[in-house]
Amino acid sequence: MGSMSLREALESDDVNVGKLKVVSLMQSLPGVGKVKARRLMEEIGIADNRRVQGLGAQQRKALLETLG
Repeated sequence: MGSMSLREALESDDVNVGKLKVVSLMQSLPGVGKVKARRLMEEIGIADNRRVQGLGAQQRKALLETLG
């Protein structure tokens, strides 16, 4: 069906998922819009232009704890 959980997306080796911007990934989740995504990214310390493949281990962990 083409759907996956946040955990699956963050742990995926798929090149297409890795090139996706974090803000776009977050906005694709139910209940997360532009404002909430950007606010959470700022709280976690993720830059607006960061891509999924560029996230550090602590940033991935923080995203899962927040949105898991």
